[in-house]
This record gives sequence, structure tokens and C-alpha cells, in this order.
Amino acid sequence: MMFTLKLVRCCGTALRTFTSTASQSHENPLGLPFRSPPAPQMPRRGGPIQKRRIEHVKKVIVVASGKGGVGKSTIAVNLAFSLAMLSHRPRVGILDLDIFGPSIPTLMGLQHSDDPHLTPAGALVPIINHGVPTMSMGYLVPRPPPDSTEFEGAIVWRGLMVQKAVQQLLFDVDWRDTGGSGPGLDVLIIDMPPGTGDVPLTLGQLVVVDGAVIVSTPQDVALADVRRGISMFKKISVPITGLILNQASFLCPSCNTAHELFGTSANASRLGIPLLAQLPLVGGVSWGGDRGTPYVLEGNRGGKDGRAGEMWRDAMNGAASKIWGLVYS
Repeated sequence: MMFTLKLVRCCGTALRTFTSTASQSHENPLGLPFRSPPAPQMPRRGGPIQKRRIEHVKKVIVVASGKGGVGKSTIAVNLAFSLAMLSHRPRVGILDLDIFGPSIPTLMGLQHSDDPHLTPAGALVPIINHGVPTMSMGYLVPRPPPDSTEFEGAIVWRGLMVQKAVQQLLFDVDWRDTGGSGPGLDVLIIDMPPGTGDVPLTLGQLVVVDGAVIVSTPQDVALADVRRGISMFKKISVPITGLILNQASFLCPSCNTAHELFGTSANASRLGIPLLAQLPLVGGVSWGGDRGTPYVLEGNRGGKDGRAGEMWRDAMNGAASKIWGLVYS
């Protein structure tokens, strides 16, 4: 059976949905064909919740923060590639669960990619760049042409629609290689939205999560929100793997002296979780992200980032090794 994408509106939000026997509703916000068995559902009226594994995924690691704007999505993408470049070359994928503000398509250079395909069983096929498969809400909303300055792709949904869309992104994606006939993933990195709302709650209640990597900057205002995020994960029994402290310092290019511009890294010790890495402020990280090339793949941009660039990649690769050892121990 063939499925094609068409533009529809659901609760005032423009979406590209798959035609055939699919219907657009609160129970099927992504407009996917009906599958058997259906994706796990949140129990009604407080019934028991049975967590399960995502099909064809061995381990799930979420990258989260209670605070927006701390570089979480950038860290998630670079962590995925650092894991994929470990000596045994595990197969790693990235799932973007930020329904309202998906960043993965831009960070992966896929904001103008072709539409996602479906397997014969009706599951979404991930879109691949740099050898890593990805899936995002950003692939399912109308995307602007490359030279456009206007874009009406905002998702305007209430909690139930968000919850159902998250369930479909979690359980209606086929992560196997070569169109569903190859091996699955060793690790799935899930980029979480900021805050402690419907998305992390739905994930934590339905999916077996092997570890949560918390991202923050050193400011007290960021760490305060991070504490709330850590508390939420503990309440839904998601293990905390550790903290990646982003923009921990600025390394002077002239004298290699580290300056803590946004607060002392000692503030992070009050969170009471392991510190996986401290990442310096490096211009090439945002430069690569805007161009869809993760910094760990960039090299040192001809030495433009100096010692700070080397420290950033070494710290990220070291964090990946620690995380792999913790989730596979």
C-alpha cells in the first residue's frame, strides 16, 4: 500500500499527514495509518502503567534540562555522534521530542529534507544525515523554502494532543537500518523539551529509560530549574546518569586562562549528581549547529577555536565514554 503526504489542519495547526486509511484526530494527531498492535496508551482513570522498551532500540538516553536556552539540543546531537564514534561503532539514533520548538532538523542540516517515508506496516522511517537516523516533529509540519522569511509552522495544541503525538513518535518509528530489514539501534538519544510538563511525564510513564543526562549552564537561575527537572525524573523512576555543564568557562585565546563568565562551576556540585563534563564556550559549536554539522565532526576549523575547541571535543567524547559504560554496565 502506498502512502503520500498531504497538508491538513488539526486543531488549527497545519500538519502534513499520510493519506490512505489514516484519519486526523485527537487520537491520531500525526495522521499515521492505523497499525496493529497500536502504540501503548496512557491508562485512563489512574490505572496501572506498564513501561516498555521501544521496539528495535536497546538503550534509551534522554538529554534534558528544566531550563530552556542552555544548549541542550546541541549537546544531544554532539553526544549522539560522540557515542557513534566510540571504538566499537554502536548504532545511534536521535529522537526530537520537542513538539513546539524542534531543533534537531536544523542542527542536523535536515530542515529542507524530503518528507519522511512509511514502512509497509505504517511506521515512520527516520531521516538520515551524517550517518545518524533522526525523527522530529519538525519533519511533519510545513517547512519554508530556503529563501523564505515567513513561516506558519507553529504547533498550537493542548495537552492531550501533545501526549498522543509523543506516543506516536515514541512507538511508531521503525529504527532498523535499510528500511526496516537491518539491525536496530544500540542507543537512542532523546532530545527533551525544557520544563516538567506533558512530554517528559508521558515518556517517563510509558518507556523504560536507561539514563537521563542533565544539561545546564552555571548560573543559579538555570540550576534552580534543573533541580526541578531532576526531582521530576526521580519521581517517575528515571535514573540520572549525570550532568553536562555547558558554557562552563571561556578560555582566553592569548593566555589560555579560563574565565568563568556565567558563574562558578562549583555551583553545580549542589545538584548532587555526577559531573560528566564541563564544556568551555566555543564559537565553532554554534557555527556548526547553524550549518547542520555537529562540532565533534568539525575538526578544529583550521585552528580557529584553539585549545578551547580541543577541550570541548575531548570533554564531549569523554562524557560519551562514561555514559556508555554506565548504561551498559
